[in-house]
Amino acid sequence: MRFTRRFCFSAIAFVAAVSTMTAQEKGKGMPMPGFTLTTNSFQDGGEIPPKYTQSSPNPISPSLAWSHVPANTAAFVLIMHDPEAVDNKMTEDHLHWMLLNIPATVHELPEGVAATPTLADGTIQCKNVGGTVGYRGPGAGAAGPHHHYTLEMFALDTKLGLGPDATRTEVLKAMEGHVLGKAVVVGRFHR
Repeated sequence: MRFTRRFCFSAIAFVAAVSTMTAQEKGKGMPMPGFTLTTNSFQDGGEIPPKYTQSSPNPISPSLAWSHVPANTAAFVLIMHDPEAVDNKMTEDHLHWMLLNIPATVHELPEGVAATPTLADGTIQCKNVGGTVGYRGPGAGAAGPHHHYTLEMFALDTKLGLGPDATRTEVLKAMEGHVLGKAVVVGRFHR
């Protein structure tokens, strides 16, 4: 009798576990993965190859892709900066690339995005720390440690009413109260 009860309890526990796993496999009860930014150009946390940096006479932007986009996303903003570089004793670090109003239907940027204020899909590129529109490759000097170049992708519930002359301060202010998710990739570089 004791064996039969144990067997029955074991069988019930097994059926419950299988039912739970089956429900999870169908997406019921399983948490969705978070908003994710990836690149095929370098490993997250790894060394950025020279062709994307100021080691090259004409650096190109890395490829980027993002997935698990939050519901109700209307547009994306991409900000690439070097948190370890500052100019003129100011609090703001170096801005290397900033794109606004990337359409919600777009989930990737190819390698070598053209340096134009407005892309064909309506994406707006702003000026970087060098005062030029588009991507500015990492350029940390050889004398110091690696710098960590941070690419931040924000999912917003609205498009921003800003143009290519917008500053990062203006963009961050306009984003307040509209961020649905944030995804990050970091690459390291020094000459």
